[in-house]
Amino acid sequence: MFPFIRSWSPGHFRIAVLCISIIALLAFIAHELGYQPQQHSELALGKLNPALVFDRGATYAHGQFWKNFQPILEEYAPTCDSPKRKGTADGVFFKPTEEVPRPDLLEMKPEDVEEMRDKHTKFVDAIMEPSLTPYYRSNTRGIVTTAGGKYLPVFTVSLRMLRNTGCRTPVEVFLANRKEYEPHICDVVFKDLNAKCVVLDEVLTFANSSKEIKSYQFKILAMLFSSYENILFLDADAFPLRDPNDIFTSDLYNKFQLITWPDFWGSSASKLYYQIASINEPKLNEHASTESGEIFISKKSHRATLLLAMYYNYHGPEYYYKLFSQGGPGEGDKETFIAAAKVMQEPYYQVSERIGAIGRRQEDGSMAGSAMVQYDPIEDYALTSNGKWRVKDDTVAPQPKPIFIHANVPKFNPGTILDEGHPIDPVRDGKGKWTRPWTIPENTVKSIGGFELEKQFWTEIKYVGCEYEDAFETWKEKDDICEKLTKYYETVFEKKDTPKRLET
Repeated sequence: MFPFIRSWSPGHFRIAVLCISIIALLAFIAHELGYQPQQHSELALGKLNPALVFDRGATYAHGQFWKNFQPILEEYAPTCDSPKRKGTADGVFFKPTEEVPRPDLLEMKPEDVEEMRDKHTKFVDAIMEPSLTPYYRSNTRGIVTTAGGKYLPVFTVSLRMLRNTGCRTPVEVFLANRKEYEPHICDVVFKDLNAKCVVLDEVLTFANSSKEIKSYQFKILAMLFSSYENILFLDADAFPLRDPNDIFTSDLYNKFQLITWPDFWGSSASKLYYQIASINEPKLNEHASTESGEIFISKKSHRATLLLAMYYNYHGPEYYYKLFSQGGPGEGDKETFIAAAKVMQEPYYQVSERIGAIGRRQEDGSMAGSAMVQYDPIEDYALTSNGKWRVKDDTVAPQPKPIFIHANVPKFNPGTILDEGHPIDPVRDGKGKWTRPWTIPENTVKSIGGFELEKQFWTEIKYVGCEYEDAFETWKEKDDICEKLTKYYETVFEKKDTPKRLET
């Protein structure tokens, strides 16, 4: 077919092969940098170490999206005065069988409400443009978290608990800036556990903005800048009790593609928010407020939800956090996800089973709670889809199995958890003696695995404290971390005369 090839020497063949290889490599790089999310090549689910992914191409793709999207966030920013609180909303437990009055504690001028409504409407119109799509790798799933600084050791424990379930799904750990990037932890420890660190600043700098991003705003940014199509977001102090991958493949996720969990409290959103968002004001017994430490979401199906949630969080500290919570418990990002889904008319499922609390018994008989328990959404949906709402009547069916522990008060940081002075001390009783943090309520503790689960948790706390005692930057001024953890562990979990009442 090509008679001129017959005259080539072996050297000609080597040069030709080299040229073809270079062209193929350049084509691959061009494909990475000029991405189209709907057409992107597939990544085997959970089988490829995320550190091997073409990171520069992903950072560029996320950055290009942010460069286009961030000016829209600014263009439709509210310019009126921030809502003023007349008081703080009480933490009222969710009451699904009662009609509770909505708190009304914000003051806004009518013209300010109208200005925010106008900006909100125009922003929603702007994000309907299909090309405004966050980057992701098609047909991938992964776990996403935000950590850094004092939260990095906390997440390392959670990551090891995740891997103990047999889950090998890749993990992206988002850090605020390069200062939070700890090379040994990110490049060695996390790499061995199929996790990688991603620096938010390296994406945010693509846009020309001086706006400070912090605290609760990091969660939505981690979701937007994750390279996975299907995400399980976990707070750094949350971990599953079993491999959560079956939720990704469930009929529940396939139908809703946004799953959230409840908080203890009813909603305390202001009526003014619903006027601004131009949607109907729901009754307060519709569902509980959201505990956003665990969220499943599809970036493909819930593109608009994520973009609007970003708008709420971007302007959250000045405006929307007050509108969503009025100073109530946990004010921050927690209500922004379902609110955005409602406005954009994208489906969601909030687990109905009440959140559980676990802790230790205090001298007066009350509980010093230090962790929350969330329940299996698949089992919950099997009940609610058949009209069985345990949240209204817990006798209609057995309780779904627990699936997540959110150990949030205080943070179980191996370097600080044994320190004195925590507002709630999970490790000392009223006489100052070592004790287990999780012993009551007994039925709840038993359902999560009781003594053995807690022992496993503390085994990982001790491992991280001893193995990486000199590794974490925030531990540089700490002494005897391993020695203290070992003494506590041996006293509480290996003592031969551990009272039977603790062996729940």
